[in-house]
Amino acid sequence: MPCIVSVASGKGGVGKSMVVSNLGLLLAKTGLRVTLVDLDIGGANLHILFGMFHPPATLTDFLTNTLNNLNEIAQPIPSHSILKLIPGTGETLITANLPYAKKKRLIRHLQKHDADIILVDVGAGTSYHALDFFLLADYFLAVATPDPTSVLDLYRFIKLAAIRKVLTAFLARDPVADALLDKDFHSVAAVLEAVGRTSEQGVTIAQEALKRFQPALILNRMTPKSRINTLHLQHLLKQYVGTDLSILGNIPEDIHVQQSILKYLPVVELAPSSPATIALHQIADNVRKMVEQPPESVGRTEEIRKIRA
Repeated sequence: MPCIVSVASGKGGVGKSMVVSNLGLLLAKTGLRVTLVDLDIGGANLHILFGMFHPPATLTDFLTNTLNNLNEIAQPIPSHSILKLIPGTGETLITANLPYAKKKRLIRHLQKHDADIILVDVGAGTSYHALDFFLLADYFLAVATPDPTSVLDLYRFIKLAAIRKVLTAFLARDPVADALLDKDFHSVAAVLEAVGRTSEQGVTIAQEALKRFQPALILNRMTPKSRINTLHLQHLLKQYVGTDLSILGNIPEDIHVQQSILKYLPVVELAPSSPATIALHQIADNVRKMVEQPPESVGRTEEIRKIRA
């Protein structure tokens, strides 16, 4: 059974796919069987970063039952055969309105895929698709830039992901699920309060779900003038979401990254000594150390009852 690591962002354009492609290659070079999966539904572009303009098979083939096994879609990347890629979907009606049953089938097959590590490139934003694909993982990474709007969108994304994590912890016919159905929550505390009014045992289930949700942050395009108060962001998430946010690493602004994208090569291959490559090596080491720990032991939170709305 593979270890699944999801990578998301609150907004597009922060370099998430660049991070996924380079981390995947670095992890594969350590001997791990790594598969990249592009789950940016309708906006997949991870294959482009490797110069794969016309993949022979994509997730659309799986979603339409043309192919029934993800192993048939996972392709060695040309010139990087140690790494496999499951290309994402195009903009079609079936992907734009992906039924819940098809989404669950996709998740089940990912959890059985033949690999050591799966890196999931999740679409930006806070759609149900993005949140559910982010939460399918064992470990959670978030990418942001120092731009204040990126940080704010990241906070919103993690908050909504935490709320979604609690809501999906209950079975569809559970009385708690019925009580939460079709309600709009603005904080995790509000969810826990609603759960508590229905079931004391449900609060315990919700708390346990949150304890397993400990995202790690990668900051991209950092410069000497960057001013991002990560301590404040961590405090907000701890106080209002009840989750810890660890900092996995910083990637400096580096002209080699843009050059690598234009040449359809990971920057770790194009410029092995560049500042971005050095940072990505350190982050890859941190990811490997992270996945060597049981998911439930990573950054466990304090009692969720301390959360204040």
